[in-house]
Amino acid sequence: MGDRYRTFMEIRGKSFSIAITAEVYSFCMVHEIATALLPVFFALALGFGAGLRGYVDNRNVSSINKLVMDFAIPVSLFVSISSTDRSDITAHAGYIVVTVVALAVVYAVTLVLQQKAFGLQKAEAAVQALTVAFPNYASIGLPLSAAVVGARGAIAVAIGLAVGAVTIVPFSLAVLEDSKLGPNAPGSTLSRFGGALGKSVCRPIFWAPMLAIVLVLSGVHMPDLVEKTLTPMGQAGAGAALFLTGLLLSAQKVSFGPNVAYGIVVKNGLMPLFVWGLCLLLGLDRLTTTEAVLLTAIPCGFFGLVFSAPFGVQSRVAGSTLMLSTVAGIASLSVVIALLPQHA
Repeated sequence: MGDRYRTFMEIRGKSFSIAITAEVYSFCMVHEIATALLPVFFALALGFGAGLRGYVDNRNVSSINKLVMDFAIPVSLFVSISSTDRSDITAHAGYIVVTVVALAVVYAVTLVLQQKAFGLQKAEAAVQALTVAFPNYASIGLPLSAAVVGARGAIAVAIGLAVGAVTIVPFSLAVLEDSKLGPNAPGSTLSRFGGALGKSVCRPIFWAPMLAIVLVLSGVHMPDLVEKTLTPMGQAGAGAALFLTGLLLSAQKVSFGPNVAYGIVVKNGLMPLFVWGLCLLLGLDRLTTTEAVLLTAIPCGFFGLVFSAPFGVQSRVAGSTLMLSTVAGIASLSVVIALLPQHA
C-alpha cells in the first residue's frame, strides 16, 4: 500500500510540474508574440486613425513617403548593418537564393492569374502581383525582425528590399510604363525594364544598405561619431514607415471578393509555407530559416500602390488586399512566431 501511494504521489508531482511548465511556456510565448507585434500594430493603428479622422492627409502622402523611403529607412538600415559582423552577412547566402525564388515565383504566378483567371488588364495585374509578392519589408520588417531575431534581422530586411528592387519592382514599372505609353511606345519592354532598374538601384533605400554591406565585408568599421550622428534619423525610420502604412490603409475603399481572398491566402499563408519548404530543401540553418519564413510572412507591401499612382492606375483590388492582408497579419504572424524555433 505504501509503495502504491508513493508511486501515485510521484506521478501526481510530475503531472503538476508538467502543467506548470506548460503554463510558463504559454505565458512566455504570448509575451514574445505581444512584444513583437504590439509595437508594430500600434503604430499602424495610429497612422490609420490619423488618416481616417482627417488629422493627417491620407491622399497626399508623397512628402511623408519621401521622408520614409529616401531618408529614415535607408539611414536606419545603414546604421543597423554597419554594426554587424562580416560573418552575419556571409551567412545570408542561402537566404538570398530563397528570397529571389520566392518573390519571383509568387509574382509570376500572380501576374498570370490576375489576367487569365481574374480578368485584370496587364497594368492593374502588375500592381496586384507586386502587392502580393513583395512583403512590407520597409515598415513592418525592421521592428519585427529586431524583436524576433535581433540586430542581424536588419541584414535580412535589406537583402529582401534589394532583391525586390532589382527584380519585381523594375519589371512592374516597365509594365506600367508600357500601359501608359500604349502599343506605339518607342523602344522595347526590355529597354524600359533596364531604365526602371537603373532608377530603382539609385534609390537610397537600395544603395544605402548595400553600401553598408560592402563596408562591413571590406572590414571598414564606422566611427562612433558617424554612428551617433546618424542614429537619431535612423530611429525615426520604423515608426514613420508604420505610420505611413496606416495612412495608406485609411485611404483604401475596401471590398472583398475571390481576388482579394487569393491575395490574402497566398501572401499570409502559402508564401511562408513555400519559403519554409525551400529552406528545408536547401538545408539552411535554423536562424536563417526563421528569418526567411518570418519576413515572407509579413503582410502585403504598399509599393504597388505607391508606384502605380504616377501612372494613373488605381487598383481597388490591390488596396483591399493590402488592407485586409495587414489585418489578417495579426493572426497569421502570431501563428508563425509561435511555430518558429526559439532562439533565446
